[in-house]
Amino acid sequence: MSQYMTAEDLFVQIQKMPSKERIKFFSLIAIKAFQETDYTHEQVFGHLKNASFSAEEAAEFLEISLPTLRRYVQAGKLKPSSIIGRSQLFSSSDLKLLKQKISKD
Repeated sequence: MSQYMTAEDLFVQIQKMPSKERIKFFSLIAIKAFQETDYTHEQVFGHLKNASFSAEEAAEFLEISLPTLRRYVQAGKLKPSSIIGRSQLFSSSDLKLLKQKISKD
């Protein structure tokens, strides 16, 4: 019977690595993961096409603070796709359009 390392154990070990080794480690993963197959944008991110994002996730996607996201909503620059209780959800297509507008400014 072989012994396997759990994801949590691996994460702990990675955290103990010096930063230069972590950079090399993740670079190797990225190179090996995408070397054999050229993945399209659709293959990598297609599952997010119809996804909804929480306010926190939307702010992270837009690379803005949560208070700035709230100001965009109050100003009508971004509208929630749905509201569940006190939580607002935002569509990925609306976020993508707003991100394009923000990057042009």
